[in-house]
Amino acid sequence: MAKRVGVDKWLFFTTLLLVVVGLAMVFSASAVVAQARYHSPYIDVGRQAAWALAGVLALVVLMHIDSSRLNSPRFIYPALCLTTLLLLLVFFMPGSHNTHRWIRFGGFFTLQPSEIAKPVLVLFLAWFLHTRLDAMRDWKRTLLRAALVPLVFIVLVLKQPDLGTALVLAGVTAMLLMLAGMEWKYLVGAVAAAMPVLAALLLWVPWRRARMLVFLHPQADPMGAGYHITQSLIAVGTGGFAGKGYMEGMGKLFYLPEAATDFIFANIAEELGFLGASLIVLLFLILGARGLRAAFRAPDPFSRLAAFGISTTILLQAFFNISVVLSLVPAKGIPLPLISSGGTSLFCTLASIGILLNISKKAE
Repeated sequence: MAKRVGVDKWLFFTTLLLVVVGLAMVFSASAVVAQARYHSPYIDVGRQAAWALAGVLALVVLMHIDSSRLNSPRFIYPALCLTTLLLLLVFFMPGSHNTHRWIRFGGFFTLQPSEIAKPVLVLFLAWFLHTRLDAMRDWKRTLLRAALVPLVFIVLVLKQPDLGTALVLAGVTAMLLMLAGMEWKYLVGAVAAAMPVLAALLLWVPWRRARMLVFLHPQADPMGAGYHITQSLIAVGTGGFAGKGYMEGMGKLFYLPEAATDFIFANIAEELGFLGASLIVLLFLILGARGLRAAFRAPDPFSRLAAFGISTTILLQAFFNISVVLSLVPAKGIPLPLISSGGTSLFCTLASIGILLNISKKAE
C-alpha cells in the first residue's frame, strides 16, 4: 500500500528559484523597452510577477489536492471542451505578427490557449491510457482513440501557426504512448506518416524555409532572416565565462529580438556568462530528475503517466528554447519554462508542478 511522505523539497525549491531568477531576468531584459513603450520600466516585470503569484498559489492548492481527483471524466471532459473552445476562439481575435495565438482582454491581459493545451493533453492521456495498459496493441480502440485529441490540438496549434508548440505536443504524446506500452512499429509508422507533412510545413512555407536556410548558413543573411540567431549568438558569445554583469547586457538594447521571451537565455548568457547559463541548465536538470523520480515511484498508472508527461513537457520546452538560442535547431517560438516572460506559460507550468508535487508525496 502506498504511504504518504513529505513534499519533494528539491522539486519545490528548485521551482521557486527558477521563478525568482526568471523575474530578475525578465526585468533586466524588458526594463529599457518597457520604459520606451510605457514610460515605466516595471510594466512587464509587474505583470509577470502577478502571474507568478497566481501560479504559486495554484501550485500550493494543487499540491494539497489529491491528484486522483483529476482522474475523472467530470474533470477531463470539461477541460478538453474548454481548451478546444479557447484554441478555436483565437482565430476570432486580432492577429499579432501574422499569428493568432492570444486572446486579449483589454491592453494588459492576454491568454495563450496553446499553453493550457499542454497540461490538459497530459492529463487526458494519463486518464485515457491508465486503464488500457493491457490493450496497447489494439490500434483501433486504444491508439487511434488516444491520438484523436492530440491530433485536434496539434492541428489547431499549427493553424495559429505555432510549429514549435505543436512539436512539443506531438513529442509528449509519443513519449506517453511509449511509456504506456505502445509498440515501436506504431511510433515508426506515425513518424513516417508525419514526415511529409513536416517537410511541407518547413519547406513550402516561405518564412519557415528561410529559417531552415539560415540555420544551415547563419551568416548568409545576418540583417534579414538570420538577424535573430545572429544577435543571439553575439549576446551569448560576448558573455564569456562570468558575464558582463546583471543589467549590463547590450543585446537587449533593441538588438536582440524578443529578449524577455524566446531569447531570454541569450540575455542570461550575456549578463551572467557561462556560469550563470550553466546554473540554469543545472536547475532544469534537477527539476526534470525529481519529476521523473516522482513518475517512476508513483503508486498508480495515472499518477505515473501524469508525472512523466508534466516532467517531459517542461524538459522538452527547455531543450528547444536553449537549443534555438545556441543555434542547435532552427528558430521556434517556444518560451523557457518558468523564466521567459509570458503569463499563461508561467501559470500553467506552476500549476502543473503543483500536480507533480502532489504525486511526489506518494511513495511505494
